[in-house]
Amino acid sequence: MQKTIRKLSQNQKVIKFLKDNSNKKFTAREIAENITQLYEQEYELKRKPFSSHNDFISQVVSEIGCNKDYLIKASIQLQDKPRPRVFWYDSEEIKVPGKELVNKFSEKDLYPLLIEFLNNEFGLFCLRINEKTSSNLKGLNGNKWLHPDIVAMQVLDKEWDSAVQDCAKASSGQNVKLWSFEVKKELTSSNVRESFFQAVSNSSWANEGYLVATSIPDNILNELRILSSLHGIGVILLAEKDISESDILLPAKQKIEVDWQSVNRIVKENKDFKEYIDYISVYYRTGKIFKNNWNK
Repeated sequence: MQKTIRKLSQNQKVIKFLKDNSNKKFTAREIAENITQLYEQEYELKRKPFSSHNDFISQVVSEIGCNKDYLIKASIQLQDKPRPRVFWYDSEEIKVPGKELVNKFSEKDLYPLLIEFLNNEFGLFCLRINEKTSSNLKGLNGNKWLHPDIVAMQVLDKEWDSAVQDCAKASSGQNVKLWSFEVKKELTSSNVRESFFQAVSNSSWANEGYLVATSIPDNILNELRILSSLHGIGVILLAEKDISESDILLPAKQKIEVDWQSVNRIVKENKDFKEYIDYISVYYRTGKIFKNNWNK
């Protein structure tokens, strides 16, 4: 007796396609176009009622979107922002002993993109903090939890009247805001807590501290919301293909006072960070910004 081959449901087709193309992100439309071509005969009957190919694909796209909860339960990742929503299967989530996946880009490739975004969107003056300029007295990775990847200064009094500037200085008012950023390529369920608490450790000295990543699946956003609410660190989604699409998903809780004791500790450990504080000191004393020193 001939054995009947059971056809895959549409959800199963989507899951198989994403697993066959693991670590690649696809929109619902791209998935629909691919699975309807891969299983062309199986879709013939479903296609008939539609007057155009676009209408048919739009229906499949809608069905994929409606079944996102089923896909999530099957270990499919999805990300809503920036639009359009994308789906992917992350093979790194299931660790294979002895097997390392080669990433297309490194965290260091993201630093200039983040600096450009922060400068364009918020007018921040940014600096990269290179771990190689640290004293490393504590050995390998000794400063992993000490200093962030990117720091920034935001000038608040640039457009103020000179008399107001003088009053702010005399009354110890805030005329600059200090920002701190910890950058990760992607956040997953396996690294989200360590990454977040690394940001807490090395960015809590600033007025505003952020954890930045290019990939933040929706299924870990709730945990990030809870952690952000408890510890005040914000979250930024960096869109590496178009930085203008980058977004602050969770704003940081602003601290009125900088933790200068922690700042002093980092200054003693890292030359780049000392340079950052030197530049801020120049602005405090003179009101001058030497733009060639920043955003590099």
